[in-house]
Amino acid sequence: MTWRAPEITRTNEPYVGDERTMLEGWLDYHRDTLLLKCAGLTAEQLKTPSVEPSGLTLLGLVRHMADVERSWFRVRAAGQDLGGIYWSADNPDGEFDDVAGADAEADFATFAAEVEAARKAVADVPLDHTFLRRRRDGGADEMNVRWVYVHMIEEYARHNGHADLIRERLDGVTGD
Repeated sequence: MTWRAPEITRTNEPYVGDERTMLEGWLDYHRDTLLLKCAGLTAEQLKTPSVEPSGLTLLGLVRHMADVERSWFRVRAAGQDLGGIYWSADNPDGEFDDVAGADAEADFATFAAEVEAARKAVADVPLDHTFLRRRRDGGADEMNVRWVYVHMIEEYARHNGHADLIRERLDGVTGD
């Protein structure tokens, strides 16, 4: 039997709520949108690049967002000492570059686990909680958890645009 990305019922964003409810709701909406763009596709379809010369794939986006969830929420905002999932210093774009031999089903499970771990990591952390983000140039930026939520919504929105184009190229499916 051929594995296919699971079907998903996307939860609408909240229309009314406090700040955290709105941020979490919009982030969940965008998380669901990425999965919706992958729903029903085979592992091979998920590994198919968009258009040359780009090697961008839907599976690469899912893997990338698993790493981004970990990096922003767990490592930076919650201060957990964790490495990357798919990338390393020797392979900084592993989440995108190493999809040919990847196990799509396992990568989708990893994404789901990272989303859940990210939620738990910051569930009790105030939006105003600050931390330092170390830059490659040796400097650091002070940021807060609120910034992370806004950034993650932006990151998903940008990549969901990529996912929309990739999906349309694969099988003609379009939609929001």
